[in-house]
Amino acid sequence: MRSIPVLATLAVAFLLLVGPAPARAAEAAYEPQLMRLAEILGSLHFLRNLCGEEGDDWRLQMEGLLQSENPEPMRRARMVARFNHGYASFEANYTVCTAAAAEAVRRYMREGEELTRDVVGRFGN
Repeated sequence: MRSIPVLATLAVAFLLLVGPAPARAAEAAYEPQLMRLAEILGSLHFLRNLCGEEGDDWRLQMEGLLQSENPEPMRRARMVARFNHGYASFEANYTVCTAAAAEAVRRYMREGEELTRDVVGRFGN
């Protein structure tokens, strides 16, 4: 279960095309999608490792997202909280990779790809 290229490529496109949110206090137009993406990355970080992937690829994707966005401290805390929520939601319920966990991986991969494509398409420069 090592295939992260599509979502990773789209996440990089998201970072490069959308760029960081404005430094002002106003919320970026894509903020809800960004928060959902952070949650998906947290879920995938737990689930992919549970189901046989070894490494920190998904946490590193989140770090890249944080670097690109360079959010102010409160916004960064919200993004990290969403990542952690995604991780903890599955950690509380799964101790082994089940068919349901593998299906969740497939669904989150698909949702992350669609979300990233949508944001890049709508808000990319």
